Amino acid sequence: MSLNHVRPWRNIYRRTSRQIMVGNVPVGGDAPIAVQTMTNTLTTDVAATVAQVQAAAEAGADIVRVSVPDQASSRALREIVRESPVPIVADIHFHYKRGIEAAEAGAACLRINPGNIGEPSRVREVIKAARDHDCSIRIGVNAGSLEKHLLEKYGEPCPDAMVESGLEHIRILQDNDFHAFKISVKASDVFMSAAAYQQLAEATDAPIHLGITEAGGLVSGTIKSAIGLGNLLWMGIGDTIRVSLSADPVEEVKVGFEILKSLGLRHRGVNIISCPSCARQGFDVIRTVEALEKRLEHIKTPMSLSIIGCVVNGPGEALMTDVGFTGGGAGAGMVYLAGKQSHKQTNEGMIDHIVEQVERKAAELEATAAREAAE
Repeated sequence: MSLNHVRPWRNIYRRTSRQIMVGNVPVGGDAPIAVQTMTNTLTTDVAATVAQVQAAAEAGADIVRVSVPDQASSRALREIVRESPVPIVADIHFHYKRGIEAAEAGAACLRINPGNIGEPSRVREVIKAARDHDCSIRIGVNAGSLEKHLLEKYGEPCPDAMVESGLEHIRILQDNDFHAFKISVKASDVFMSAAAYQQLAEATDAPIHLGITEAGGLVSGTIKSAIGLGNLLWMGIGDTIRVSLSADPVEEVKVGFEILKSLGLRHRGVNIISCPSCARQGFDVIRTVEALEKRLEHIKTPMSLSIIGCVVNGPGEALMTDVGFTGGGAGAGMVYLAGKQSHKQTNEGMIDHIVEQVERKAAELEATAAREAAE
């Protein structure tokens, strides 16, 4: 019996949305919430961009976005798409020809605002290219680049203006009988973003791409994103997410998965439960957790590991994890496997020993999953 059946207060009931495809990744409906990031290399530097895409994919990214600001980038995109292990979204602004070129180059999705690319005939050309090349579209509304008429109407960026902008772009696509789209309404302000997304969720059944745009550096941006995206996801809003950080795109992917893992919406890799440490600790908890995070990055199988410095909370936490280590005394602690006491282990060799136990447990879980899939 799953924990959600035992504890119904842990359930999150996701908003019902249409499902679209971004390449081979389903977005919306009952599909897992997809994690995205965006490259920050020059797109024309194909080798650097592909390396960044591959690193993001290895970290778990389902989809990666690449900026296509000029014709040279359009040409580079074709090779990037060919070498990418995940679907590529082409980020297009204003120039309709870049959208057509990106669709022809094999982009799985265009990030574009239809109302910003000129006269209706140009919009129709982009939509035709997307349809002909099985390419979806993301309408990307941003508080920092709202249309002039909406700023004049509302006086400043606000949730109402953002949602009105999004719905205007939706109507353009629907009027052209194009429905393979998702939509975002991003702002750097957490309150504005949350309010806009809540309104949007009630106004359309389109899949929603969540993000707090320009959130900041690794620490501040992670906190803002966790608060903004976490609350929306908790309400059941969101079909795909991108954490926007002034940092390595791999960090965006890691933070995205940690947000989803904390809410029980995606499970990937080792979820480490650790104490902040205090004078009771029987070993250096902080140094141990730092080492384990690095040593266990290669584990993709969902599993849990508790690292607790003393016996006050350690045994209780270990009862709920696949592998656990609780500090004791005299330079040793207790190893727990599947919630039960297993054996003692000295602090001296604990990190290597814990890695070995986690790898063994991951292999067992993978074998069980493969066996169940074959039955």
